[in-house]
Amino acid sequence: MSVDLKSLPRLVQAMHGKRDWINDPPYEHQLAEELKGIYGPAGLIELYGRFSAGTGFVDSLMRKVIWRALARRCGTDLRVGSGAVFKHPETFEIGHGVHIDTQTYLQGRHDGTCIIGNKVWIGPQAYLDARDLILEDYVGWGPGAKVVGSTHTGIPHDLPIIATDLEIRPVRVCEWADIGANATILPGVRIGKGAIVGAGAVVVTDVEPFSVVAGVPARFLRWRKDSDSTAATP
Repeated sequence: MSVDLKSLPRLVQAMHGKRDWINDPPYEHQLAEELKGIYGPAGLIELYGRFSAGTGFVDSLMRKVIWRALARRCGTDLRVGSGAVFKHPETFEIGHGVHIDTQTYLQGRHDGTCIIGNKVWIGPQAYLDARDLILEDYVGWGPGAKVVGSTHTGIPHDLPIIATDLEIRPVRVCEWADIGANATILPGVRIGKGAIVGAGAVVVTDVEPFSVVAGVPARFLRWRKDSDSTAATP
């Protein structure tokens, strides 16, 4: 009996998760400091627009350098894809070896907190409400996945909902977790260590460590380990 080899899964080695970050050359740090002194925050954001869409070496370099100059803290070996944009980058704390892919939007707030840990990978066309957001080390964020960090109170009822106060709630994605393509994480949710959120899921409640959830709304499917929840929790 013949076997259709095209129907079999193919395993290849992970790239981003296993790649060691590379120390940036000193001139990149020096350039970031020079640009910060010359342009200031507002000028740097305007300057970023000149390089945001390009795919060449200079465009990539300038995106990285400007993010470094604007962020509260920025580690080494940051990679920023074309079309990636931001709001209030001065509130961002970025770890080492972070990858932010094309057309990603990080929406910070002037008094907010956005922490992106070491070796985080953020896929293309992601949207992150970064007003009170922590992505811990080695988080994978799938293409098109979103985090929503606030809701309108809807009070009083005799006002349009968009005219009522916003309630910003923290979102925490613990280390090693993986968020599937086009998933949506709602305000106040905590994704546990090593959890998997399936593609297209809408997560409305906390996700246990090392669990797998999927669906709308997201529901528990199984543990990643052959053990109960107590054993799976670090």
